[in-house]
Amino acid sequence: MRKANINTATHVGSGAIASINNILMRIIAVFAASGLSVIGAGAVVGIETYKAIILAGTLGVATVVEKLARGFLDDGKLTVAEINAAFTAVDKKAAK
Repeated sequence: MRKANINTATHVGSGAIASINNILMRIIAVFAASGLSVIGAGAVVGIETYKAIILAGTLGVATVVEKLARGFLDDGKLTVAEINAAFTAVDKKAAK
């Protein structure tokens, strides 16, 4: 008798939909972290607070999306390491 070949996930939520949800939630976190870090800086330079938050948040997200796109262009796949590296690029306090 032949055994069925069943691939088991190495952790819960390791499917494609879980990865997409993880990436989207992390992008929102990047926007918040990048945007909130410039609240005082915008006032010093004379930029309205909401404009400074939107600009900083968008730049942080653009950095992440660019890294994800470059990782995908490389071989048509995004590995967990590539995804983590893309988000680590914008987190200045992450352990290197």
